[in-house]
Amino acid sequence: MIHPSAIIDASAEIEAGVEIGAYSVIGSQVKIGRGTKIASHVVIDGPTRIGVDNQIFPFASIGAVPQDKKYKAEPTELIIGDRNVIREGCTFNRGTIQDKGKTLIGNDNWIMAYVHIAHDCIVGNNTVFANNATLAGHVEIRDFAILGGFTLVHQFCVIGEYAFTGMGSAIGKDVPPYVMATGAPAEPRGINAEGLRRHQFSAEAIQRIRDAYRLLYRQHLSLQEALTEIEQQYGSFKDTQALINFCRHTERGLIR
Repeated sequence: MIHPSAIIDASAEIEAGVEIGAYSVIGSQVKIGRGTKIASHVVIDGPTRIGVDNQIFPFASIGAVPQDKKYKAEPTELIIGDRNVIREGCTFNRGTIQDKGKTLIGNDNWIMAYVHIAHDCIVGNNTVFANNATLAGHVEIRDFAILGGFTLVHQFCVIGEYAFTGMGSAIGKDVPPYVMATGAPAEPRGINAEGLRRHQFSAEAIQRIRDAYRLLYRQHLSLQEALTEIEQQYGSFKDTQALINFCRHTERGLIR
């Protein structure tokens, strides 16, 4: 299960059923959960915790020090959940003490080749990152979001649940739940209706979200006017309430 050419630090904790391929390097203070498969030529630095049943493909660099000039070797960490697929050449960095001290990646994420997740990012569950999507530091990607290839996300931005970014998008502000964004700089282009259908949203819910989107983006209302109108019409529904709450708590502002 562990190739004899792999180099594993004595302090690393490797659970039963872990596979480690040829020439991979597992550093100090690394914990790897059962059933995780690490291909050849992977480098994992610590402190890093990796959950169960993950797949990490060749040439990934996991848990390296953050690309931040303020970092001075403080003991920050990277935490990865369960059942993630991490493809070739991905780079995930640990956190910094200027933020939470952790980079967090949840469960069941599909992360394609050459994706970069910088320090102090939070990635939820069931997300998809197409090739070369890149997160700057302190970014949050919420559950079921999809990032198209070569999407770039600026520091401190938040991308909401079920949102979708087109290929080559440059995200400089927050993207609300359900919204499709494309362009550089990115602009709203409608709702992710196909994604909502795939996740068993009802036709009524999709229409409600579409109506809320039109109030937010197509009626020439101020943000507060739009949110008040959405709340009056649809505030009793959990899906649109999630949109309202996201927009009310944005710190970088919304793509508009």
